[in-house]
Amino acid sequence: MQDSSYKEQVTQAFDQSSSTYDRLGVEFFTPMGRRLVEISEPVTGERVLDIGCGRGACLFSAAEKVGPQGRVHGIDIAPGMIEEARKEAAERGLRNIALDVMDAETPELPARSFDLVMGSYSVIFLPDAVGALARYAGMLDHGGRIAFTSPVFRAGTFPFLPPEFTPLIPQALLEHLPEQWRPEALVRRFNSWLERAEDLVRTLEHCGYTSVAVTDEPVRMTALSSEAWVDWSHTQGMRLLWQNLPQAQRTELRARLVEGLDKLSDATGALAIDVPVRFVTARVAH
Repeated sequence: MQDSSYKEQVTQAFDQSSSTYDRLGVEFFTPMGRRLVEISEPVTGERVLDIGCGRGACLFSAAEKVGPQGRVHGIDIAPGMIEEARKEAAERGLRNIALDVMDAETPELPARSFDLVMGSYSVIFLPDAVGALARYAGMLDHGGRIAFTSPVFRAGTFPFLPPEFTPLIPQALLEHLPEQWRPEALVRRFNSWLERAEDLVRTLEHCGYTSVAVTDEPVRMTALSSEAWVDWSHTQGMRLLWQNLPQAQRTELRARLVEGLDKLSDATGALAIDVPVRFVTARVAH
């Protein structure tokens, strides 16, 4: 898959879903973003860069932490995401936030202009994620930190989803996907440096970081119903799977997911699933 074509699809998917992204009765990205802010510990007066900020899962929490003396710069390649985040920032009356449409892979920002770079489930979508991490190191001031999240990739499970979903997505159905969007292709794209903690540490050290810490912990994902979760899945990264499946297979997958998730629901029909998430933190070496 050509990186330009891949990036165009990712941009379009998130732009088109921006109005409902991280909404529709499902909680996951917001609690994960809040947890990332807790772990990265921004303090009063710091300058924070939020890459792939989306609608603000990290952005607003970080802005509260740094206070009026600090600033948070959110960037996202999808114009719709920036527009939605800008609306909410105005509604919250936050004046220490700047928002720009920008490619997080090659951001045009000054050297040593931030104390903290963070990204929640965003680094993983960059075609040259390793190159981008090296560029972020140059944007961090002395003693600066980076913090980001990724899925915990596990052999034999569907990438980006909790293990409970793997048996709900038949391999035969996925064979209707274009080859570049099949799970094995996605695994090859991301697992080369994200799957094993030791590879991740080595990669970040090569990019100019030190004191690398990799921690896996669960983030609870809740949904009002199975159908709410399936609707929500069209607004995040899984939208790439949906839009690349033929209509008949989309219909089949929806039915299978709703049926399978109904079995995991409580008496009210609500879902609560612990999603394994990898939290990564490091400091710049300079």
